[in-house]
Amino acid sequence: MRHFSSMFNGLARSFSMRRGKNSSNGDGREAAETMAKDAKKHDMILRSSGFVNVDGSNNLASVCFKRGRKGVNQDCAIVWEGFGSQADMLFCGIFDGHGPWGHFVAKKVRESMPSSLLCNWQETLAQTSLDPDLESDKKHQRFHIWKHSYLKTCAAVDHELEQYRKIDSFYSGTTALTIVRQGDIIYVANVGDSRAVLATNSDDGNLVPVQLTVDFKPNLPQESERIIQCKGRVFCMHDEPGVHRVWLPNEESPGLAMSRAFGDYCIKDYGLISVPEVTHRHITNKDQFVVLATDGVWDVVSNQEAIQIVSSTPDKAKAAKRLVEFAACAWKKKRKGIAMDDISAICLFFHSSHHEVNLVTTSK
Repeated sequence: MRHFSSMFNGLARSFSMRRGKNSSNGDGREAAETMAKDAKKHDMILRSSGFVNVDGSNNLASVCFKRGRKGVNQDCAIVWEGFGSQADMLFCGIFDGHGPWGHFVAKKVRESMPSSLLCNWQETLAQTSLDPDLESDKKHQRFHIWKHSYLKTCAAVDHELEQYRKIDSFYSGTTALTIVRQGDIIYVANVGDSRAVLATNSDDGNLVPVQLTVDFKPNLPQESERIIQCKGRVFCMHDEPGVHRVWLPNEESPGLAMSRAFGDYCIKDYGLISVPEVTHRHITNKDQFVVLATDGVWDVVSNQEAIQIVSSTPDKAKAAKRLVEFAACAWKKKRKGIAMDDISAICLFFHSSHHEVNLVTTSK
């Protein structure tokens, strides 16, 4: 980890030297991308089904994908232990692509977001002074640093995607649900309709779910109001009652089932946005794990069912696989005649007692 630490300090110094100057963040972004490559080389990053549990970390992350019946799998995910070369930090995210190029868009955003976020976080840190004597104010400031960093990152990633000519994202896009754990705080950023659910012990000792995110569907009042104000339309198809979609003013297109996404530039002027909702939560001993999953899981599995399945899995490393397999079976029972969606999940355990200290991938 000495190499990582020196790189991190160099990155921080580069931001400090540029503080107050009117220059681009290209150097910082390049350093962050180099850091990501080194993390991958040292088995600190997982991008496929499997699990990661690094020596000295309390985190254990279990990841699983299952392709649906609609063609190529458009879901993808990432777990980066030691995010930013910080021993107490972890980044994880799950991305659900849609449209003809959705699988490429999802992977592009997965590759761009962590490095961009790291760069913006470091730059914001270098421009912010935290008063060590004001602990409560410091926690408040840290949240706003992460929120500002996420807002800046999502805007940059969406702009870069639009300019990236190798991927046609005019009628294609992706959701993005990500979490940064820093010590005993998690910062959650959500763009789209994937969902994060925390499992925590109630006062009576029962494990209960706490939904950390909002499913950004077009029929939510604040979402539909924005879309309509921008001249977009929100309505259900006759053969899909209850499934609200976003449409262009004068065309039966594109029919997006979410109100926030990266890409989809055909409708960005009509109410679709890539602005994340950013929240945070202090993790206590009562909080056991968090599940991040695409709508392929939540369409057929309740929050309570999900945490029960995960908590009852003897081997934490296989928790995501068990949840995904349960969701696949639920699709067959509850959605007969409907093509199964891609199903993906990350289970992040906060207090790991798993003793296998490595990264294991089970599929590519």
